[in-house]
Amino acid sequence: MARLILSRLLQLPFILAVIFLVTFSLLMMTPGNPFEKNPDRPMDPETLRRLEERYNFHNPVAFASKYATDVITKFDFGDSLHYRDRTVTQFIKQGLPVSAALGVFALIFALIVGLGAGILGALRPGSPWDFGSLVIALIGVSLPSFVTASILLTLAVIIPPLLSELLTFIFSILRTVATPINVPQIFPISGWGTPMHMVLPAIALGAAPAAYIARLTRLGLADVMSSDFVRTARAKGLSKNSALINHAMKVAFLPVLSFLGPAAAGTMTGSFVIERVFAIPGLGEHFVNSVLNGDRFLTLGLVLIYSTMLIVFNLIVDVAYAFVDPRIEL
Repeated sequence: MARLILSRLLQLPFILAVIFLVTFSLLMMTPGNPFEKNPDRPMDPETLRRLEERYNFHNPVAFASKYATDVITKFDFGDSLHYRDRTVTQFIKQGLPVSAALGVFALIFALIVGLGAGILGALRPGSPWDFGSLVIALIGVSLPSFVTASILLTLAVIIPPLLSELLTFIFSILRTVATPINVPQIFPISGWGTPMHMVLPAIALGAAPAAYIARLTRLGLADVMSSDFVRTARAKGLSKNSALINHAMKVAFLPVLSFLGPAAAGTMTGSFVIERVFAIPGLGEHFVNSVLNGDRFLTLGLVLIYSTMLIVFNLIVDVAYAFVDPRIEL
């Protein structure tokens, strides 16, 4: 196992170097100058020349070499070209904890709902519970995250007034005197700062992974439950539930574990669309703004952060295989 971890860690710089070169080349081919975002107010030619010389934009090779050296030696991702008084590292320090907290909450939601629905469907095959879990999983896979977010936003806005009207009507009948009852909006629809702000975006972000986990768990358990070792365990007197949880679940969880690598990286770094819809100041929001503003340093820094997290999470999944199923040789 130590050899696997060491070899993957040694591969990490080369993979990131390729990603950096590809991203850098695409940014260099992007038309326009990042210092001149307003064509109606052109920058002074001398000022523009000094800025290009300062950042080596006239020499892409020198620019790429200096940037890579600063990242490796000083963990410095450069200055933001759009927000002149802030550095890329400051954006990462500000946005990464927000996106990570949202991702953890969304991943926990996906695991609880997905595993619960999959196990419930496997325990009662052909039952209404099984059919309902499959329908919910199909809906979760089919709906894009921004559609789920829009539905949640709509429900969060219209349900409190409807409940207020309904409760006011009921109490007016019971008491024969109209008593206005106001139901507060429990879940905020935008912003960040309290645990309640995480509920709606975490559900929207975790709905699709939960659906995939439910399908993988249901199909995996259905296949494993018909295998020889499960039938042997049942013949020795184990109940169906005990055989499923104690024996079949370990094998059926392997496809779910494979899915958790990229899913964890995606949820931990947040979603561009979800953070945009709910006005969450995470990495996704900063990444979208960096592309729109032509902020090359910010785009490069966030791409490297995203790539590193994806590789690390996939490595964690590979190592976790040995603990879930010892038969697998790393």
